[in-house]
Amino acid sequence: MPKNPARAGGRQSTELVARRAEALDALDSVLPFDRRDFLAGLLTDDDVATLRHLAKEGIGANSLRALASDLGYLEAWSLAATGFSLPWPAPEALLIKFVAHHLWDLAKRETDPAHGMPADVAATLKSQALLRTDGPHAPATVRRRLSSWSTLTKWRGLRGKFNAPGLQSAIKLAVRASARPRGRKSKKAVTADILTALLKACAGDRLVDVRDRALLITAFASGGRRRSEMASLRFEQIVEEEPVPAEPKAPDSSDKLPCLSIRLGRTKTTQADSDAFVLLVGRPVLALKGWLERAGITEGAVFRGIDRWGNLEKRALTPQAVNLLLKRRIAEAGLDPQAFSAHGLRSGYLTETARRGIPLPEAMQQSQHRSVQQASNYYNDAERTLGRAARVII
Repeated sequence: MPKNPARAGGRQSTELVARRAEALDALDSVLPFDRRDFLAGLLTDDDVATLRHLAKEGIGANSLRALASDLGYLEAWSLAATGFSLPWPAPEALLIKFVAHHLWDLAKRETDPAHGMPADVAATLKSQALLRTDGPHAPATVRRRLSSWSTLTKWRGLRGKFNAPGLQSAIKLAVRASARPRGRKSKKAVTADILTALLKACAGDRLVDVRDRALLITAFASGGRRRSEMASLRFEQIVEEEPVPAEPKAPDSSDKLPCLSIRLGRTKTTQADSDAFVLLVGRPVLALKGWLERAGITEGAVFRGIDRWGNLEKRALTPQAVNLLLKRRIAEAGLDPQAFSAHGLRSGYLTETARRGIPLPEAMQQSQHRSVQQASNYYNDAERTLGRAARVII
């Protein structure tokens, strides 16, 4: 494997890191500033060139951000585990080593300390804040990183060994050995009652309160939008619609509610040229319009940063900032921030629609879930907790 010449003595030259950081300036809208500098210390010149090429090809910002993050982790792991940068294409043996380091049997580790990721490799990754668990990784995480590895290999015009029978067999055996219950992205759902508590927590008149109320109620009411969708939402995606009847069963009623549509564009489940949209009706419309008017936003990013002095910034919130915003408001509401994440808004929306007896197809029109099976899980959970089957003996 070719060793990275820039890593003399295991450290990158300051000049080379600075040059790579400058090259990554082209990804400024995708990579946070501090993340850009961190990656510049891990990636090779070819890695940086590949990311810049992907950006020029118009790959989605979220996809590019995920690829950059996975590439940084893979490079760090390769250096810690082998002393070399990633070879392109990677030999099958290295791919199997990656699986063995990340998917392993907890029970066997108790009798064989050498099983799984070596302690020195784990210590190195933890020192770089890249490893947060002492146990095996989630199979989905390992598969995603292998998929990113494969994608980056193809973009370099190379053919990898990712479909090799030996690798596929190793993955299956490792997943079976490291069997673990699948955890949800948010332990608890942000249902209507939790949302009410959050809105009370940001009931003030400060600019940040107005923004947070608008973001939280918009994300929930528009079908449980992902944090990446809220971070990337732009003024141009919001369309004023005709007022709608306050009572759907009495459409001729004189009572009307304000209505907006949000054109989704490219999301995890839609394409850039998709005409998919979701609706906001009533109070969420007033909250969103109130924020736009208060902040004076007439173009560009809808939800933006606010500095410590209460001044509005031009740059949009990052998906991570959206998650931190929700956790901060959860804590202010007297709840446990560890039990909630931004994805709780998405699961909470479907859980709430299930509780209210709203048909699944109607809810999916708003949530834009592509998989009926995935969306129906929230319905099944709600029905089981409210049903009689688990109450035979109480």
